[in-house]
Amino acid sequence: MKQRIITALILAPLVVWGVFELSIPLFIAAITAVSLIGFWEWTQFVEPKNRIVSLIPSVIVLGVSFVILPFDSASLSAAGSEYIWILLVGSIWWLAASALALTYPKSMVLWQNQRWMRHAFGMLSLIPFIWSVFLLRAEDSATEPYHGAKLVMFVCLLVWAADTGAYFSGKTFGKHKMAPKVSPNKTLEGLFGGVVLAMVVGWFASSLLSIHFVSLTVMLFITFVTVVISVLGDLVESMLKRVSNIKDSSNIIPGHGGVLDRIDSLMAAFPVFALLYLISQ
Repeated sequence: MKQRIITALILAPLVVWGVFELSIPLFIAAITAVSLIGFWEWTQFVEPKNRIVSLIPSVIVLGVSFVILPFDSASLSAAGSEYIWILLVGSIWWLAASALALTYPKSMVLWQNQRWMRHAFGMLSLIPFIWSVFLLRAEDSATEPYHGAKLVMFVCLLVWAADTGAYFSGKTFGKHKMAPKVSPNKTLEGLFGGVVLAMVVGWFASSLLSIHFVSLTVMLFITFVTVVISVLGDLVESMLKRVSNIKDSSNIIPGHGGVLDRIDSLMAAFPVFALLYLISQ
């Protein structure tokens, strides 16, 4: 626990600094680098004996997305339909993946022995995440340089609040398991506590960060959906680790495991939030 706290105290300010102070090109480079580490960790879920070969398909598809889709600030800020489709695909994937996690182990027969599906799971998890973070960071960058950074920070605050609320409420009141075969410690009471705290944090953070929503109702709705999906997203990685007999995705972050262990909830939250936020404006 001590190592975990020390690492968090170092990483949290670094993340905040990067979100607000890195230029958009450097921010894109940083997110891409982190995601490539995530893809490498994902190879354990595909074929742990030949991880370099398992990495190639994901890198190729990610590279193709960079060739097809412009990633300059102006194009990202305009958020054309091609980007919205990526967010939609990512959001649909997380709904389907959540269903797989909630019905595990029955659902395992659909994909356990299908290596191509495990490849697809990784691409659907990380590529929409990457582009959703890009889109939010570049939002309205020409007229308000820090607006996009505030949006990215807002989503992070929602997920962190949900994790904190779920941990304490689950530990105190937890009785009804969400998916006992996947993660025995996650409960419906924890989910409820996480949602409540995240909505309170979202209410205050949207005002503090001057983030515009069409209405308070829309903000609360987007927050609610984002938080629920983020909690379920954590279950999806837990399911894959359980099937692959892996405790942590890696040990690259002392006390916290790997990159995927830290961004699993964010991978689910960002595409959903970005889709709902951008189409509601």
